[in-house]
Amino acid sequence: MLEPTSLRVRRPRLVVPVRVDPAGLEGPTPGSARGPGWRRTSQGFYVPSDVERSPEQRIVEAAVVLRDDEAVTGWASLRWMGAAWFDGTTGPTALRDVPLLARRDRAAPRGAVVSQEFLHPDEITSVDGVPVTHAVRSVLREMRLARTLGDAVVALDMACYADLVSLAEVATRIRELGPVTGVQQARDALALGDENSWSPQETMMRGVWTRMTDLERPLANRPVFSLDGHHVGTPDLVAPVLGLVAQYNGSDHLSLAGAAADTKKDAAYRDLGLETVTMLATDRSDLDDFVARLNAAARRAAAGNGRRLWTLQEPAWWTPTHTVALRRGLQDHDRTRLLRYRRTA
Repeated sequence: MLEPTSLRVRRPRLVVPVRVDPAGLEGPTPGSARGPGWRRTSQGFYVPSDVERSPEQRIVEAAVVLRDDEAVTGWASLRWMGAAWFDGTTGPTALRDVPLLARRDRAAPRGAVVSQEFLHPDEITSVDGVPVTHAVRSVLREMRLARTLGDAVVALDMACYADLVSLAEVATRIRELGPVTGVQQARDALALGDENSWSPQETMMRGVWTRMTDLERPLANRPVFSLDGHHVGTPDLVAPVLGLVAQYNGSDHLSLAGAAADTKKDAAYRDLGLETVTMLATDRSDLDDFVARLNAAARRAAAGNGRRLWTLQEPAWWTPTHTVALRRGLQDHDRTRLLRYRRTA
């Protein structure tokens, strides 16, 4: 039987599972492995029981069973490559399995799922010692197999947020796919994707806007300027023809300081002639109520006094960052400076 490939993980605070060692030098003794001081991660592999099961640790524990020409894929690959929003959870507590692509039939290790979909060696890269599928292959797996179309769009948007893929790169790969499972959902998600969404909640709000109303499709996180070139704000969504902006207020907006900042920002937009609407975290259980408020705001915008003291035209001093290509082209110091305001997971 082929032995698993030995991982050489080059990240701090992560523990690579080890085999039982009768001498107790490179792993637990058989007796120690059965005790409370060690946790079994998969058949024949153990880590100390106090090792935290962070998303990255779970990826390492699953990847230790991989052999040559096999790889971590899906959400776990994207997370390992730096996409922070892929945390391997569904809901508050449920953990997603780490998806592995294997060339041979085998039982999945604990906390992982194994697929034998065709995998060309050129689609694998090693990142800090872990073999992962390229980002486009990884996000397409998420898009194809997502539970809903909305989940597929979120996966695409958040991979773009991390600048791991662009819509054009995903489109090119989709055109090359045959009749594989979920390819139509991937195509549908691509048509709804945006390279400048900053969180899954924003993508969800945009989906409600585009799929539950007849309003124009909004732009994501485009800066709004006064006519003299002052940056007023960057709303989550803006419909330039309507003159309507939408904000998502999650738990970070519940403090008095957060509520005060939101109120001031809404007033600044209205002073320029923009109508505003806010989606609250609680609206996710009653989307009809948000849709009603959104349509009402659109009617107010259409019936407004015609003032348009704002523009989306960027002044000469502004550095645009609303596409993957633009962000990839930034120097490291500019990337840190210009993208610090984006929300993170």
